[in-house]
Amino acid sequence: MSGILLVGLFMLLIVIGVPIAFVIAIVALMGILAVPYIPEITVPMKMVNGLNSFVLLAVPLFILAANIMNSGKISQKLIEFSISIVGHIRGGLAHANILVSMIFAGVSGSSTADTAGVGKILIPNMIETGYDKETAVGVTAASSTIGVIIPPSIPMIVYAGLTNASIASLFLAGIVPGVLVGLSMMAVVYIISLKKGFPRYERASVKKFLKLFYESFPALLTPVIIIGGIITGWYTPTEAAAFASLYAFIVSMFFYKTLKFRDIPGILVETLKLSSLSLFALAAASALGELLGYYKVATAAEQFFTAYITNRWLFMSIVIAFFLFVGTFMDAIPAMILFIPVLLPVALKLGISSVVLGIVTVITLAIGLITPPYGLCLLIASSIGNLSIERSFKAVIPYFLVVLVVLIFIAYFPDVALYIPKLINPDLL
Repeated sequence: MSGILLVGLFMLLIVIGVPIAFVIAIVALMGILAVPYIPEITVPMKMVNGLNSFVLLAVPLFILAANIMNSGKISQKLIEFSISIVGHIRGGLAHANILVSMIFAGVSGSSTADTAGVGKILIPNMIETGYDKETAVGVTAASSTIGVIIPPSIPMIVYAGLTNASIASLFLAGIVPGVLVGLSMMAVVYIISLKKGFPRYERASVKKFLKLFYESFPALLTPVIIIGGIITGWYTPTEAAAFASLYAFIVSMFFYKTLKFRDIPGILVETLKLSSLSLFALAAASALGELLGYYKVATAAEQFFTAYITNRWLFMSIVIAFFLFVGTFMDAIPAMILFIPVLLPVALKLGISSVVLGIVTVITLAIGLITPPYGLCLLIASSIGNLSIERSFKAVIPYFLVVLVVLIFIAYFPDVALYIPKLINPDLL
């Protein structure tokens, strides 16, 4: 089966609505079956080998940690604490929505877990307190993209496994861009709030702030423990994810006492469902990678870029535009598995480090979480807010634009993202 037919099959399956993981698996299977020199057993072998990585164990474990925190109602504590900090600003609840996403990002590494956990609480709350549905859904969906930018980040872990880049460097390099995205979204919220007259809370007293800080402190400590342990070398990202799950369980069960033993089976089932989606796509993409190798796609791409693209800024612009398109119909993990091996050698030849390419790729694919038709965070938020996808997407456009501005800024001035890694440990880069 020729490459053109495979591309046609891929696009056809996407158009008729076949889930992307199955699309990748079908194309890989059909393509390899049509190649006489590759045995059929290659497909299951590559799929199994694609998951045979200790680092990938962090994916279900971080999802488990996020599900435990949501079930243990830790999200509610973080929301109340965030309101005490920014609630007095015009549009305070929307600002708190963004701030809690920044905090939650330091725990879960998953944007969809953020959308589901925080959205179920804040979207109805925002609507009840005078916000229109568009704002409630738009802010929640857009701010949840920060979940994969601020460490820990599941896509960054997968990227590091693909490229051998330092996970510690990727995590540290995600801090500044994540904060910039959050602050930019808050600026958009403030402008919209002034225009629409959204409510604000009374400024929290010092006593109330300290009380909420004490109640939230165990949850706030989680990202410090995770990132600190990885940076210092105390444990690997997978071990950190396991510790985060155990820590979330202990805090929810014994400190907040909001988690019951009867909740655990449901949490485990939900974790398995979410993990299987990402990991099956990853396994299928590994099989497709073998087919791409047969057609020498990586070599052809490298020859094209070497011949026509010699400017690093132009290359980064192409990468951003390409992943913006890919992100509209594909999750970050299979997208990286398919295309990063093609793009990385070219980036290195142009003097772009694997860490910079990783940060730009992760942020770009995070935008895909709020762009239809894939837009998983947009779909979850619109479902919670009972709002159509069309109106939901229109609501996220202002936030989409500010994230794009931050992304371009980071791509063209990478030293901004690399400031913290260079400050803490330059040897990691």
